[in-house]
Amino acid sequence: MTLDQISQRIAELRAEHRSLDERIARLAANPDDELEAKRLKRRKLQLKDCIGKLEAMLIPDEPA
Repeated sequence: MTLDQISQRIAELRAEHRSLDERIARLAANPDDELEAKRLKRRKLQLKDCIGKLEAMLIPDEPA
């Protein structure tokens, strides 16, 4: 992956992360959808981990 591709993927994942935030907030008002809220929160954590890994790829290695 090129740096541009990595940056683009990070932007896409952040947009999905924000979207999940909004969906989770809406579900919080309805306790009947607790299972769905848990599933969305798990996906949100996966996105956060993936974003972190991609951001680490953007940081150049420093010589020892």
